[in-house]
Amino acid sequence: MKILKTSIAVAIAVCSVLVSMPASAQQKPNLSDPEIASVAVAANQVDIKAGGLAKTKTKNKEVLEFANLMTKDHQSVLDQATALVTKLNVTPKDNAVSKKMMADGERTRKMLSSKSGKAFDRAYINSEVAYHKVVISTLEGVLVPQSQNQELKQLLQSVVPAFKAHLEHAQMVQKNYK
Repeated sequence: MKILKTSIAVAIAVCSVLVSMPASAQQKPNLSDPEIASVAVAANQVDIKAGGLAKTKTKNKEVLEFANLMTKDHQSVLDQATALVTKLNVTPKDNAVSKKMMADGERTRKMLSSKSGKAFDRAYINSEVAYHKVVISTLEGVLVPQSQNQELKQLLQSVVPAFKAHLEHAQMVQKNYK
């Protein structure tokens, strides 16, 4: 029961990223390219930090390999995004979505920090599944459609398959903790 409560808490925290907007939860935020860049940066930073924590806490080879993949792949996307915004002379602009994403990521890290052993591994993988679902939905439903700059849009579109592969990988690892 405690595991189920933790999983539900993680999923609720992660899924609240877009629901925190002042308008109804059904309405999508309207973001400018600098705000979209900020959300993209935040999404990658959150997963890099979670992966870094996992690398220090897990003893499970499969979870460690996943955490290494997350930190490597998300750092690569962050590096690409940084290069693009530098080239375009765009400064990412914090907004409600990016701030909420960072705050939720910090809450999740605190929750994960309090766990160890298999409980940590289970909570980390469950949070990664929930997180990647939200990020994919945000990419496809908000960031890509609202991007005005074609290069930014192409970068966002190009990372969707990797995020989907991460989700599938996390779900495979998750099956070991059911």
